[in-house]
Amino acid sequence: METPKFCQSCGMPLAQESDRGRDADGGLSQDYCRYCWKDGAFTDPAITMEQMIAFNLDFNEKNGHPFGTQEEAKGMMEGWFPTLKRW
Repeated sequence: METPKFCQSCGMPLAQESDRGRDADGGLSQDYCRYCWKDGAFTDPAITMEQMIAFNLDFNEKNGHPFGTQEEAKGMMEGWFPTLKRW
């Protein structure tokens, strides 16, 4: 069984090809989602890890807390995001 892959910037699951960003040559990125990576570059190159966590916490709040309470989600992200390639 293959280990699930996640965007190495925002943590989004990369379950389908359509979830993946595109490299400069048009190929599918193996590391980043379509929201974070387009044409071989980050869509928001200046975003900080703290801003990305805040963005994901906003998503969590607006979508019924799929990552748990805000406190749980924040703790999980603060522990996990530093292990992602981008950060």
